[in-house]
Amino acid sequence: MPRRKAEAGLEPNRRSELLRAAARLFVEKGFDATTTRDIADAVGMRSGSPFYHFRSKQELLKAAMVEGLDVGYGRLLAAIDGIADPGQRLRILVRTHLGTLLEEECHSPMLLGETRALDAAAHAEIAAAFDRYQQPWQATLDQLAQAGRIASAASPVRLLLFGMLNWCKHWYRPDGKLSLDQLADSAVALLLGEPPAKEDGKSSSP
Repeated sequence: MPRRKAEAGLEPNRRSELLRAAARLFVEKGFDATTTRDIADAVGMRSGSPFYHFRSKQELLKAAMVEGLDVGYGRLLAAIDGIADPGQRLRILVRTHLGTLLEEECHSPMLLGETRALDAAAHAEIAAAFDRYQQPWQATLDQLAQAGRIASAASPVRLLLFGMLNWCKHWYRPDGKLSLDQLADSAVALLLGEPPAKEDGKSSSP
């Protein structure tokens, strides 16, 4: 019992480390195939330690998704603060999203398929977090459509954009010829029908 009391308080940085490790393993191995021992080993904890902080593996999955989306949402708002032009704002949204996904090791967007393991209450929490994350995107797309720069701002456009960006996790190589700035420019150019900006004459191949 004293050991449980001593371990019950998880420092914020350790909590974040645990959630990031869990999310990464859920993506790599699948939720069902990932054990709490796998997660504990990934962060140097004893095998039972995650249960001092989360009641179940399902709670770990929910927290990894909700907190990952909320951190990403905060980054988006900070990045676009004061940006009035919707085209420039879209480019910043895309670049920030790619940075969160590929540089910050945030796996939340890749875990949507694993939510089948969760109950209705957890689904509602995740849906609320995802709705928050989508707000600046939809507002920007609406402005672009109103300005005639895109044909439609209907929700499938936003969801297709997310699908395209999230899929980059499967093929993008940080050591390849394509920078994240170039990748962001290419994605925005595809949506807006404009040529992507060139970056120091570098090749655009991945």
